[in-house]
Amino acid sequence: MLKRIKDITTNIAPRLVEIRRHLHSHPELSGQEYQTAAFIAGVLSASELHVEEGIGKTGVIGELKGTQSSDSILAIRTDMDALPIQERTSLEYASRIEGVMHACGHDIHTTVGLGTAMVLSQIAPELGGKVRFLFQPAEEIAQGANWMVKDGVMNNVAAILGLHVFPSIPAGSVGIRYGALTAAADSLEIIIIGESGHGARPHEAIDAIWIAAQVITSLQQAISRTQNPLRPVVLSIGQINGGRAPNVIADKVQLLGTVRSLHPETRDKLPQWIEKIVANICNSYNAKYQVNYHQGVPSVQNDNVLTQLLQSSAEEAWTSDCVQILPEPSLGAEDFSVYLEHAPGSMFRLGVGYEDRIINHPLHHPQFEVDESAIITGVVTLAYAAYKYWLNSKL
Repeated sequence: MLKRIKDITTNIAPRLVEIRRHLHSHPELSGQEYQTAAFIAGVLSASELHVEEGIGKTGVIGELKGTQSSDSILAIRTDMDALPIQERTSLEYASRIEGVMHACGHDIHTTVGLGTAMVLSQIAPELGGKVRFLFQPAEEIAQGANWMVKDGVMNNVAAILGLHVFPSIPAGSVGIRYGALTAAADSLEIIIIGESGHGARPHEAIDAIWIAAQVITSLQQAISRTQNPLRPVVLSIGQINGGRAPNVIADKVQLLGTVRSLHPETRDKLPQWIEKIVANICNSYNAKYQVNYHQGVPSVQNDNVLTQLLQSSAEEAWTSDCVQILPEPSLGAEDFSVYLEHAPGSMFRLGVGYEDRIINHPLHHPQFEVDESAIITGVVTLAYAAYKYWLNSKL
């Protein structure tokens, strides 16, 4: 069956490149993927999948019925939104939309998802169980997975697989990670409330800017001395708002930031830990405060059995030399984790780097490019993993 999957993928490879370049030329921002969704639905329908549009607002699902009578479903998720970045590549198929670019590789993700559906549709009689393809909007704003789940895409799903491109891994290879793959991403707002006064007489006021500086410094120092270094936490303040004039002591400062963590136990304690530090500092200088901590997406925790399935599928398809076991997780975030609250799953890294280039620009860079040969690697790996999943019903 592996040879057949490879042969089918090779035959449709030119079409997959066409699909990817079309998607790359016509990127759409999160929640606005109307043309992308319509294009995806058309490709899926041409492969005789059952298609539903308008799922999760602008999402699409395609479903293949296998030979088993069970209602159990294997899901394969790919995301399809682009970023508000002006492309600066010299590609003939560069973005035609001003200020919008597929700088995170979601055009590759979508193409791999469509290619996997096209391959599996040709081996459907031998596939076994059902496969549901989730084409998700709005991953970049960490909302799309919640929208999709709310619309029932995880109903009867027993397991879910996904992928994300990785430019530091060469095309033709994949990265496998057991356990934590990405971090939980939470948002933080701290408001310091002091008392205004003349800049020449700061002792008569309560300087919110100075106190905010103490808060920022103390939070960074406290991480290294109160948090377990084997359970990393990153707290970054990315925006500071405050002050009325250069010669007026600020009476209010707003700090906005992001908090990343890998372990659920650590994450649960972070809001109280942060508030305690802020309270101690503000109380010392007679200031008031507000701490608003919002939990975003949790960390992606790959299921060991499904990760082994992906590893063995990739090794059989491409040899073990083409499979990298990733030693470290990323502190980036992925709302694939939302699906894992409803079923076990695993996400792998698809290498898209050019081996002959000194620099492969990172994700979210305006000159980000991918080696399109990676599309075949992704399709064969996912299609073969889906086939093996149903071949071994004990998974």
